[in-house]
Amino acid sequence: MPQLNPSPWLLIMLLTWTALTTTFLNKTLHSKFPNSPTPQKPNQDPTESWTWPWH
Repeated sequence: MPQLNPSPWLLIMLLTWTALTTTFLNKTLHSKFPNSPTPQKPNQDPTESWTWPWH
């Protein structure tokens, strides 16, 4: 009967390293392309001023 590997730490380390590298690479690439800037003028008309109803 063949002896099984009781502690596959190398495989666990490689899978963890691959997952973390992929995650951090995606986060790094997405941070280089920020969102498009918002327009300077708002689309809504300014609202009227108001006060609290109990004053």
